Amino acid sequence: MRAHGVGILDDFMRRHAEAREQVNAWLYEVERAEWKGSRDIKERYPSASFLSDNRVIFNIKGKKYRIAVQVSYKHQIVLIDRCGTHAEYSKWKF
Repeated sequence: MRAHGVGILDDFMRRHAEAREQVNAWLYEVERAEWKGSRDIKERYPSASFLSDNRVIFNIKGKKYRIAVQVSYKHQIVLIDRCGTHAEYSKWKF
């Protein structure tokens, strides 16, 4: 998968340095993945949540943080939309 919007993760990691290792590990895995559908994601990330329009919420660091993305399986692109704390996530509108 090609990850777009990595700057969002960079900004997040500057504010939350304690999450850097987990966010970088997630990004590393995403960039090496070849997801064909949501089942592929669910196999690796059982706690991921799936929303309409191919949006996926990933839990990071024991559900302390969330990464919201939109996936294009056909084009093998993960568009990073937001990254935030659990409290911030609870206020997001999709």
